Amino acid sequence: MKFAICNEIFWTEDKDKWTVRRQFEAAKQMGFDGIEISPFTLNFDARQITDKQKQEVVDCSAEFGVEVAGIHWLLSNTEGYHVTDPDPEVRERTAAYMEDLVRLGVELGGSMMVVGSPVQRAVKEGVSYEQAWGWFSDCMRRCGEVALDADFKVCIEPLAVATQNNFILRANEARKMAAEINLPTVGVILDTYSGSQEETDLPAEIIRTKEYLYHYHCNDLNKRAPGWGDTDFVPIMKSLLAIDYQRFCSIEVFDFELDAYEHCEKGLATLKAALEQARE
Repeated sequence: MKFAICNEIFWTEDKDKWTVRRQFEAAKQMGFDGIEISPFTLNFDARQITDKQKQEVVDCSAEFGVEVAGIHWLLSNTEGYHVTDPDPEVRERTAAYMEDLVRLGVELGGSMMVVGSPVQRAVKEGVSYEQAWGWFSDCMRRCGEVALDADFKVCIEPLAVATQNNFILRANEARKMAAEINLPTVGVILDTYSGSQEETDLPAEIIRTKEYLYHYHCNDLNKRAPGWGDTDFVPIMKSLLAIDYQRFCSIEVFDFELDAYEHCEKGLATLKAALEQARE
């Protein structure tokens, strides 16, 4: 099991101070194995991220020995994209952009992308669940096919209603879609914040998702990093150990008021302590 930090925690604090190089350096100093990158921290339009920027990420990863865990917040700070929009032109534009995000993730050296973006997938009035399911599944299949040569993972993320989401709230839905698509590059990410709200037994859902679980997000119900709230991560770590999970657990936060270093250090220390307890 490896631990990563989602980089928007640095960028949101001070995007001028927290250069790409400094982000990797800080991650190394704090003991993280990887960084998960939000494309908008490089450019609000992922297609406008330059080769120079991409190479800087690759070079910093190599220099500091900190992996690029992948990319997430894919459609944040964008306009005109929606995966389940009733307008076929909007859906096609969105799917093509998502395919380019797969290519970006591969170029950055990542191993997966998190398909969350609740606002850009929420089912609109007049659209049925079945229609949204078909359109979303088609987009995920297209992304998975682009990812095949690099064995890059496209991770469907169940998200809670609290995130402004109304489509694919629970792990069983994400597993069902991944199974229907039936590509080795399409799987599931589970998230502690959402899972703690929508699942009756999150640790059990982790075990049920074993075949498809390609990524995991660690956060507290108070939207901060582990250790800043009451969430007990020991049962979660026990479940991850039970399925021999070897991929990344990334700390993702939604509350950016705390100092980035303080936030990250306590979060990582909490996860490592929970992992040790789970092994006992």
